[in-house]
Amino acid sequence: MALIVRKYGGSSVADAEKIKNVAVQIVKAKDEGDQVVVVVSAMGDSTDELLALAQQVAANPDSRELDALVSTGEIVSATLMTMALHDMGYKAISLTGAQAGIHTTSTYRQARIIQVDTTRVKRELEKDNIIIVAGFQGVTEDMDVTTLGRGASDTSAVALAASLGAKVCERYTDVKGIYTADPRIVPEARPLAEISYEEMLELSQYGSMHSRAIELAQLYNIPILVTSSFVKSPGTLIHGGEFMEVRNKVSSVAYDLDVAKITIVGVPDRPGIAASIFEPLATANISVDTIVQNASVDNITDLTFTVAEGNLGKALEVVRPVCESISARDCVGDAKLGKISIIGTGMQNAPGYASRMFKTLSDEGINIQLITTSEIRITCIVEESKVKDAVRALHKAFELDKND
Repeated sequence: MALIVRKYGGSSVADAEKIKNVAVQIVKAKDEGDQVVVVVSAMGDSTDELLALAQQVAANPDSRELDALVSTGEIVSATLMTMALHDMGYKAISLTGAQAGIHTTSTYRQARIIQVDTTRVKRELEKDNIIIVAGFQGVTEDMDVTTLGRGASDTSAVALAASLGAKVCERYTDVKGIYTADPRIVPEARPLAEISYEEMLELSQYGSMHSRAIELAQLYNIPILVTSSFVKSPGTLIHGGEFMEVRNKVSSVAYDLDVAKITIVGVPDRPGIAASIFEPLATANISVDTIVQNASVDNITDLTFTVAEGNLGKALEVVRPVCESISARDCVGDAKLGKISIIGTGMQNAPGYASRMFKTLSDEGINIQLITTSEIRITCIVEESKVKDAVRALHKAFELDKND
């Protein structure tokens, strides 16, 4: 008998019929003799609907109360799933994050898991119950409800898998696995058989999965199988072991349209200037991504960085007074940008990837505004209108449509 931890996303439990469909899948695993723990997300767009409702009653809703509100979406999914299992004649119980023993920090909206006390979960498993856990949530030491960030039901599932000693965490969604590119843009994109934790961490920046779920999986060596809840598919295994595929190659092309650029022109090149710019941004809770500083001429330079498009206005409000205080010549923003990345283990140690990427974009008439790299990623910032063309061109250039 194996212990299975599964996570079903919002699209998989979006309505009553889909919940019943998932219940059939769960009882199949149970009938095969396995112990089953399932983590569920909120139904469809219900979290967005709850957030919109909060905005209708309060201009600036309190974070503690928002967490208590939005956590109910997952509770609805968990209780309905349990009812469906009862109707099929199976023993099952729904648990909130608190009841499942998920203890967190008190940082509302972005709480982090401190520990998982599995006492209640193990007790329910001993009673032969199928356990349905509301994802995305936990509880502080003061018993206040917290949420772990958007998409964090993934993290709930991996944390439970690690704490319970499961061999794998299965993640069911509306696609067949992790693709070589977004199939809505590249019809030739194909699901990967496997991908490393490191590559998946890079992809998680583009919304493929909650990044902290990958970090936890890597830390505790929990493989994650990503597959479809709607069609039979072998899925994609995220793991850290030996790979059958030849490495030192591009595995996927990713993109992000939520990008804006700020350039500070004529910055005095002296110690402490960068800190004076970025510390106020951090205090304002604005995350900065790509940072490029030009070579200094006569102790004057230009500094460019990117933020999320939705943070551009707020970031400019923070930075402009700083620019005046350091006697910079100008501060300008551009919201019509996107970023594209090629991702693959070992690219840094193999020649030709950067040059092929740059030539491909050049052949498509796409101008590169900024470049940033890591050991397994090369990212270019380009005009937003060119991003989809760039993704298609790079997918073809690196022959990702071909099976290995």
